[in-house]
Amino acid sequence: MKITFLGTGTSQGIPVIGSNHPVCLSKDKKDKRLRVSILVEWDNYSYVVDCGPDFRYQMLRSGCSRIDGILFTHEHSDHVLGFDDIRPFYFKQGEIPIYAHKRVLKALKKRFDYVFKIENKYPGAPSVITNKIKNKPFQLNNLEVIPVKGDHDGIQVFGFRFKDFAYLTDMKTVKEKEVKKLEGVKVLVVNALRIEPHRSHFNLEEALHFIKKVKPETAYLTHISHLLGFHEDVEKTLPENVFLAYDNLQITI
Repeated sequence: MKITFLGTGTSQGIPVIGSNHPVCLSKDKKDKRLRVSILVEWDNYSYVVDCGPDFRYQMLRSGCSRIDGILFTHEHSDHVLGFDDIRPFYFKQGEIPIYAHKRVLKALKKRFDYVFKIENKYPGAPSVITNKIKNKPFQLNNLEVIPVKGDHDGIQVFGFRFKDFAYLTDMKTVKEKEVKKLEGVKVLVVNALRIEPHRSHFNLEEALHFIKKVKPETAYLTHISHLLGFHEDVEKTLPENVFLAYDNLQITI
């Protein structure tokens, strides 16, 4: 299984528009972060988790020419606004499967109503196959995926476990019964927004505490804002098995 970090930034990305913060002015390419998303590939299958406003460029940059589906963690703009850019895949492949909680599907249908329209549909609009996710395992081709439920300022968010790899973003709290789903995971990705506490995201301390609880072999931090600090500086402070993810990073499990 190969994981590509398409984006590792928070909702505004880095650099933030108009910001003079030192991290936003950094010349280090690892400090330049698009909105958070990953590409998961195994055998001949390719799935994307979330498609935010940078989705088009992320697909071009990664060289991805086919996707077998999109999994959505939740409906916030930085995770869904690239939905219209599935059109080239639709034109080549036909209907694109999407996987999301029923609330997220409802939000997508409201925001992108033309995609779900049946009668008098515009010929250039894409079409999708909707798959409603509940908090129980589901199948993607030959692989079982396990949802991991968390809370994001009162909004239910799904993380996903793919065999020995788990991806959690936009988490603030995760109940113990959900943490148990991560037992034995080898690689864990989890959000770490900044140093200071935040009402709806893990800060660095909370992310490291969560990693210590799960005990993966290796962990990566994502959904990072400029307020976390310079990539190079922060990386030096982390435990030996914890790393900052960065855009275009690829790992194989």
